[in-house]
Amino acid sequence: MRRYLPLVLTMVFWGSSFATSKITVGAVPAPLAAALRFVGGAVILLAVVLATGQSVRLDRRGWSMVGLLGLLGVFGYNILFFLALTMAPASDGSMIVPVLSPVVTTVITAVLGRDRLPRRRWAGLAFAAAGAIVFFVGTPTDGAAPHRILGDLVFVAAAVVWSAYTICGRPVLRRFPPLPVTAYACVVGAVLLACAAIPTLGHVRAADLTGEFWLVEIYLMVFPTAVAFPLFYRGVRGLGPARAATMMFLVPVFGLVLAYVLLGETVSVVQGVGSAAMLAGAWLAVTEPRAKMTSDSGLQTISSV
Repeated sequence: MRRYLPLVLTMVFWGSSFATSKITVGAVPAPLAAALRFVGGAVILLAVVLATGQSVRLDRRGWSMVGLLGLLGVFGYNILFFLALTMAPASDGSMIVPVLSPVVTTVITAVLGRDRLPRRRWAGLAFAAAGAIVFFVGTPTDGAAPHRILGDLVFVAAAVVWSAYTICGRPVLRRFPPLPVTAYACVVGAVLLACAAIPTLGHVRAADLTGEFWLVEIYLMVFPTAVAFPLFYRGVRGLGPARAATMMFLVPVFGLVLAYVLLGETVSVVQGVGSAAMLAGAWLAVTEPRAKMTSDSGLQTISSV
C-alpha cells in the first residue's frame, strides 16, 4: 500500500484537474486561468527542487531542450487544454486526453521507426481508434454546449501536442533527472503563459473574483502540480516506470467521477461504450508483456495535467 498510495493520489490529483480547471475558465479567460495555475505551480516546484537539493546545471543544449519542453508541454498543451474547457465538458477532456496521448505517442514512435510494435499492440491501437470514433459519434450537441465537438477536437490537438512533448523529452531524461527538468520546463512555460495572458487582463476585474475561485486556483497550483509530480516520482521509484505508466489509466476514472460530483457532468451511453473501447485499446497498445519501459515513460505519463 505504501508503494501504490503515492501513485493513486497522483492520479486523483491529475483526474481532478479537469473539473477544477473547468471552474476557473468560467471566471477568467482561458490563457489567464492557465497562467495563474502554472506561475504558482512553477514557483512551488522550483522551491521543492531547491529544497531537496536536486537542482542541476544545464548547458546551452540542455536549456534549449528544456525550453522546447516548456513550449510544448506547458505552454502549448495548456493553451489548448484550457481553451477546450471553454467549449466542452471536463468529462470529455478527462477521457480524451489521458487515453489518446499515450496512443498517439505510440503511433508516432512506430511511424518514425523507434519502436517495433507486435500485433497485440497494433490491435490495441485499432481498438482505441474505433473507440474514439464511437465516442465522437455519441457526443451530444445540445444548446448547453453548442461547440462541444469543436472543444473535443481541441482536446485531441492537446493530446497530440503532449505526445510531441513526450517524444522530445526522452533525450532530456537520458541526460538529467526528471524532477528538475519538469520544474525548469514549468518555469519556461509559465513565463510564456503569463505573456499570453497579458492581453486578457483588461477583461477581468479582480473584485469580481470570488474566494471559491482563488481556492480552486491554489488547489491547482499545489496539488495537481507541485504535490503530484514528487508523488509520481516516488511511486516510480517504488514500483518502476512500467507499473506507474499503467496506473495512468486511473485518471479518466477519477476525472469522470469528479466531473460528475463537482459539475454534474455525465457522458451519454454511446460515449460510455466508446470510452470503454478507448481504455481497453489504449491499455493493449501501451503496455507490454515484459516491463522494458525506462524513465522516459515517466514523462509520458505526466500527461493530462
